[in-house]
Amino acid sequence: MTEILAPAGGLDSAMAAINSGADAIYLGLSQFSARSSAENFDISSLGELLTCAHALNVRVYVAMNTLVKNRELSEFLETLVSVWNTGADAIILSDIFIGKFVHQNYPEIVLHLSTQAGICNLYGAKLAKKYGFSRVILSRETSLEDIKAIAQIIETEVFVQGALCTCFSGQCYMSSFAGGNSGNRGRCKQPCRKKYSYDRVGYETPEYRLSLSDLSVGKYIFSLMEAGVCSFKIEGRMRRPEYVAAAVNYYKSILDDKYSDKIFSDLKRTYNRGNYTHGLTFGQDKSFISSAVQGHIGEFVGTVKVVNGKYFCESNGDFVTGDSFKVLREGREIGGADFASDSFKGFYVNSACKLKNGDKLFITTDKRLNEKLLSTVKKINVNVSVKLIAGKLPEVDISGYKYCGKTAVSKAKTLPLSQAKIEECFKKTDKYPFEVSFGKIETFESFLTSAELNDLRRTAYARYFELISENNNTQYKFNCVVPTTDNSVCDKVAVICGKPDLDGADIVIYKPDDFTKIDERAEENCFLFLPPFMTGDEIEKIKTQLGRFCGIYCDGSWGIELAEELGIPCFAGTGLNISNAIDISLCPAKYVALSKELTDKEQKEIATVKTFALSSGAVKVMDLIYCPFGKNCKSCDRQSIYTLTDEAGRKFPVKRYKTSSCRFEVYNCVHLLSVSPTGSLLDCTLEKNPELLVKIHSNEEKTADYFKNYTRGHSFSPIL
Repeated sequence: MTEILAPAGGLDSAMAAINSGADAIYLGLSQFSARSSAENFDISSLGELLTCAHALNVRVYVAMNTLVKNRELSEFLETLVSVWNTGADAIILSDIFIGKFVHQNYPEIVLHLSTQAGICNLYGAKLAKKYGFSRVILSRETSLEDIKAIAQIIETEVFVQGALCTCFSGQCYMSSFAGGNSGNRGRCKQPCRKKYSYDRVGYETPEYRLSLSDLSVGKYIFSLMEAGVCSFKIEGRMRRPEYVAAAVNYYKSILDDKYSDKIFSDLKRTYNRGNYTHGLTFGQDKSFISSAVQGHIGEFVGTVKVVNGKYFCESNGDFVTGDSFKVLREGREIGGADFASDSFKGFYVNSACKLKNGDKLFITTDKRLNEKLLSTVKKINVNVSVKLIAGKLPEVDISGYKYCGKTAVSKAKTLPLSQAKIEECFKKTDKYPFEVSFGKIETFESFLTSAELNDLRRTAYARYFELISENNNTQYKFNCVVPTTDNSVCDKVAVICGKPDLDGADIVIYKPDDFTKIDERAEENCFLFLPPFMTGDEIEKIKTQLGRFCGIYCDGSWGIELAEELGIPCFAGTGLNISNAIDISLCPAKYVALSKELTDKEQKEIATVKTFALSSGAVKVMDLIYCPFGKNCKSCDRQSIYTLTDEAGRKFPVKRYKTSSCRFEVYNCVHLLSVSPTGSLLDCTLEKNPELLVKIHSNEEKTADYFKNYTRGHSFSPIL
């Protein structure tokens, strides 16, 4: 199976995808969706769309891929069962443990594991399959070699087009800690699309330092096909319907060997941030970061000339009223313009900005193109045969489906029904998307009134449509028992730091700067920290070092499978976003760090003797699996810590570390000071003297004085 999978933020986008030839669409509900700002669907509108999509042979996947709090579990599960009963082809989850619970209780429900789960290597894919998922939606950073390995054991879905998150999926807390709007809850405010500067030569000027170009793999899709990928996903539930149509057309043209530059031009005109990148699967390219321009850049159409105070653009293009443009000067956006009038060898534009000779115009709204993209309507080819014999029941055959009327055909007293009249009637398709051709039309001495003939057609078409859109999903009753925790208390202290031993800590989580050089002999209470993203090759190399430690602490669920295969303890990190009693009861790790997006009260509700909560120290808000400095290794100054400064003057430490290449962690601009209702987890990654913080962390006054500036995080402030 090769599937083009398109986004459907609302009904218009869903129909644009279907009409353009998408094999499947994915969408969200008004609740529990990672794109809460999209139009989304309720159960009623979902049911209507499912009927239409299935009739047109298009699959529908429903995303319920958000962090689920304990108090929401029953509603979440009841909604999930309702979505399945309504006819969804699969449900997309980000919580791997909820997936396991659903599979145990409702085994027929088809589950896909969201990219928010951060599956990036074979270990994560094995765990997903073991827990009942039939498909994994891979992280956008997954290497081609790992994609090949994963595709051999489970269905794989890979992003080929659309926006890229700067942070490794499921690990971004910047929006959450900056303003209480969690990306893991579908409410990201996109702080990565703001301007920042670095304390590095050449990067001091505020630009869009964290903003990535849109992904567009283009003909690299064939490499993904060879790797075994079955579903090619277009991102964009927040994008307009014409973009969805253009993106589907683009990839269909490539796969069908009908590509043209015009089709790529259409895509660029509907949405193009940064002139595209092929993505990290194929290596970080020069266009990966879009630091100069944020948002839709469109397609270049010409250069501005100021003529008698008016703005003229010399161009061979054909433009009309309603077309809009973005203006760039020396590669940077300065404003917008609108079509004003035609002229010889070009056109005039109006702009609120003062334009100069040499400014570049890029079309961002092409009115006629948008109308064309949305004019296509997908039809169902049906072949209709009709048999009307006087004295017998009328018979209609629609592509093999036979319908027989209830009342015998009358004998004609004057003119009998003609074949032409019967065909004229059945060419009317009412509300149904049928493209009618005719087989055998038999009529002998027959007569039906126009009302009777129309009723025959309407009933036959309605029955056929019901047949081809039938919901065949197993119907479940919501009757599962949601687990609870015993609210027992863990009194241990665990510390993440750059040392393999540390006085005062019950558990030490050693976090090296260079994972290729681990020489330390750890104490018996020391776990090795593993980041959320590691390639299969990196894991194989580090496995030889694991005998030095009592176990692993991992910010990715794949660490659970690795630890189980090696027979060593696992400490499930904050990156797993453990947030409810199902997670606690089904996570097999020896220790569990609760999500840092829970309040103290929410943490206390699910606390057990094996749980920890981040209480003091640094707060990691992003994992960057790329080089923010363009991967110019020869000129790199190789600082261990950089400072990222936003437009408000807030300073975010950026720590560099090494696996097979350099990667980076972004930390919150202030430290966290909280009182854990369970075991205390201290992140001393940035501390030069972690022993001191360990010593004073239980004394709130001393810790506050030590930090000077700090945040209570989400201790008392729930995320939205």
